[in-house]
Amino acid sequence: MTLSDLPPLNAALNGCSSLLLIAGYIFIRRKNQRAHAKCMIGALTCSALFLTSYLTYHYFAGRTVFQNPAWFRPIYLTILLTHTVLAVVIVPLIVITATRAFREKFEAHKKIARWTWPLWMYVSVTGVLIYFLLYQIFPQRP
Repeated sequence: MTLSDLPPLNAALNGCSSLLLIAGYIFIRRKNQRAHAKCMIGALTCSALFLTSYLTYHYFAGRTVFQNPAWFRPIYLTILLTHTVLAVVIVPLIVITATRAFREKFEAHKKIARWTWPLWMYVSVTGVLIYFLLYQIFPQRP
């Protein structure tokens, strides 16, 4: 595996996390707590692997700058800003939400999960979008 393999891996991990989050939501709405828990543990695992891979990539590759097309740059930067801010916010929310579930404090878990799930979904989906914008739709040249 090379450094250039990490961005598509990161997108795949974010995409997998998104799918598991959706499945977990569907399962809990159907009152299938066991399947919900498995999906959420899977989403947590994918997100943790993503974070490890993402930090490794940027440690060695440095930052990636979106330059072209210039007309799309403000749109990209808006998506990136909201993604980045919420990515920082979501980490402690995920930890608190998961901890409450593991401790079987389900009422407290449910109260915070109402906030955690949509923010986590947004961060996961925009992570995939950012990958496609940077590497597929508008590949950036050094």
